[in-house]
Amino acid sequence: MKVVVMRSLASKVLVKGKVVGKINSGLVLLVGFTEGDSKEQIDYMVNKVLNLRIFEDSKGVMNKSLLDQDNKEILSISQFTLYGDAKKGNRPSYVNALDSKQATILYDLFNDTLKKHVHVETGIFGADMECHITNDGPVTIILERN
Repeated sequence: MKVVVMRSLASKVLVKGKVVGKINSGLVLLVGFTEGDSKEQIDYMVNKVLNLRIFEDSKGVMNKSLLDQDNKEILSISQFTLYGDAKKGNRPSYVNALDSKQATILYDLFNDTLKKHVHVETGIFGADMECHITNDGPVTIILERN
């Protein structure tokens, strides 16, 4: 499982010109799954995302987590291309991305687990999405759990 975590001032995702998910402030997550991913990886990632200290404290040091903030939200966007492998040639191979049927189940479980702690908006799994992300900082962290 891979998650790209971006601190965001405001972000939204559109499908066919309509906003399907939108946050004002918080984290944007690009989420991908691979073979062998399970609830164990999801629980680890949820804990890591919620407690990742990438928000500034009163001294301007990134020392606070999403849970330490008021009115922070998550915009979670499925992205199988996180498992694109371009080591050979110029066309990425996606053989390491989990098939959509299994990935949908894990993606829904990931978001449902996050929703127990914070407000979560999402894109639409498998849709052609247009993402408008205002990265704050910019702060971008890549998390991976095998």
